Amino acid sequence: MDLYLILVVGLAVVVGLALGLLGGGGSILMVPLLAYVAGMAPEEAIAASLFVVGTTSLISVSTHARRGSVRWRTGLVFGASGMAGAFLGGLVGGRIPGPVLMVAFALMMVTTAVAMIRGRKAPAGGEGARGTDLPPAKIVLEGLAVGAVTGLVGAGGGFLVVPALALLGGLGMPAAVGTSLLVIAMKSFAGLGGYMTAVSLDWPLVGAVTIAAVAGSFLGALLTPRIPEAALRRGFGFFVLAMGVLVLAQELPAPWGPAVAIAVAVPAGLVLLCRLAGAHCPLPPSLRLAA
Repeated sequence: MDLYLILVVGLAVVVGLALGLLGGGGSILMVPLLAYVAGMAPEEAIAASLFVVGTTSLISVSTHARRGSVRWRTGLVFGASGMAGAFLGGLVGGRIPGPVLMVAFALMMVTTAVAMIRGRKAPAGGEGARGTDLPPAKIVLEGLAVGAVTGLVGAGGGFLVVPALALLGGLGMPAAVGTSLLVIAMKSFAGLGGYMTAVSLDWPLVGAVTIAAVAGSFLGALLTPRIPEAALRRGFGFFVLAMGVLVLAQELPAPWGPAVAIAVAVPAGLVLLCRLAGAHCPLPPSLRLAA
């Protein structure tokens, strides 16, 4: 095994760790890894990401299910509607130019990163609480929308699914994380089906990356109860934001790429330093607009 493959596989473990810990974030990291480190074309990177993240999420569900943190009915309803949206998104995404897909993906990274940094309120009623007047049509529409994003830009949607489950399904964070993995697996395989009508994959490489990501997901699932979720999510949010800025700087033509990178990176860096110092620092307008 050469150093190049070792690097790709090692980084895939980090992707699986993010999935197991947070119930999402795998595709946010996997697509840049496969596109920039493994050298795949954008369409192939997104399709491969859907397979890796889908497989990893499906296996990681078992660990969360043993702790009773998977709400099967809510996940299956949300996931079924998401699969339809993901398949349609994959059909469209496989025919969009690669640079356009990467810019769209980077914008998704920035948006989800800002949402993680800002945080969100815990649902009323405590762990496992459910809304009593939840309209099924609303869950279906949310699933279709998140699924379309999954299929189009290869994002498994965990950072969209988790808050959606918390708000619409009334789930506490552990249950939302566990249930989101079931939803992500369903939508990722549906999106992959759409992409496979237009791309082909290097299956030995995809298989090696998948095995590494699965190993990381088991570790992440075991660590979830031991790490404060809010601190972990905000820290990971800054990391995802940095990666999104790098992708935008790489894909957008000059002078727009560097200009956007500076406009996002400088205020984000100031907020990070401020919060590391223990002060309360509101997000600047340039970042609040991205959320």
